[in-house]
Amino acid sequence: MTIAMSRRALLGAATLLATPAIARAQAAPRTLRVGNQRGGLRSLLEVSGLARDLPYRIEWSEFPAAQPLLEALNANAVDLGSMGDLNFFSVYSSGAPIKAIAATRSDGASQNIVVRGDSPIRSVADLRGKRIAAARGGWTHYSLLTILHKAGIPFSDVRFAWLLPAEAALAFRTGDVDAWSVWEPYTSLEVLNFNARVLADARGLTPSASVLAVHNDALTQRREQLLDFVRRNARGWAWAQGNRDEYARFTAQIIRQPVPVIQRAYEVSQTRAVPIDDALVREFQTAVDQAQAWGVVPQRVTVAEAVDQSFSRDLGA
Repeated sequence: MTIAMSRRALLGAATLLATPAIARAQAAPRTLRVGNQRGGLRSLLEVSGLARDLPYRIEWSEFPAAQPLLEALNANAVDLGSMGDLNFFSVYSSGAPIKAIAATRSDGASQNIVVRGDSPIRSVADLRGKRIAAARGGWTHYSLLTILHKAGIPFSDVRFAWLLPAEAALAFRTGDVDAWSVWEPYTSLEVLNFNARVLADARGLTPSASVLAVHNDALTQRREQLLDFVRRNARGWAWAQGNRDEYARFTAQIIRQPVPVIQRAYEVSQTRAVPIDDALVREFQTAVDQAQAWGVVPQRVTVAEAVDQSFSRDLGA
């Protein structure tokens, strides 16, 4: 056998040996890297049974809030995550390579202003001159401004304390702030465990929506997995509507909160999956334009460019 023939034989043998490995790699399910906030997507899919029999593997990463999750998404450290609509649009407006592919909507009562049970504040008008805690740049920053605006209170007539929930809860309970613009389940925790009162809520004032946002690389490289995840997410929320108590018990155990708190939060929120259709895009645009004018969103956003409506169409929405 010549040297050339020997080389060809060795090359052929190597190719045959490599083929099964290549085939296994191609056939193996791909990994979807999902960012999760405690008691969020993971809890919903696991308790509903929709995390079973996946045709791909989910690599979960846990985040304490939307902002660090969005930072990870922007850095392509995760493929997918869920967050409030204005949190998403704020980061998108800064040039982040992300898009929203699905949405859920909660009742506007899930965003509200609370005061302590013994507070003399009895109406929104009583907030003049008071110090109000809120998280900057998201749902309850915007809902707080819409509630004040509706009541005819200039923003300069109140003092804002920009605090994340853990800091805001301490400041609220100790009296360092007079009111707190907050969302569920924090509201239910304050009402049931600390005797707080709901002063006003955002019903009819905001979209009260969250989005599933993806990095643009995942959008082009993992569409099949993303579509399956969106489908399971929608089915999970439909399941949750009919199994709210079971869902609340499961989530309460994960986030270590009393079951009644989570039950109340879910009753108030009434969260359900909704399509990103033209009507929602218009509603988002109105809210984002106002949020940008008030400085909640740093730059103007063209919502139609920030979302991918094809997932809703593919799901038959």
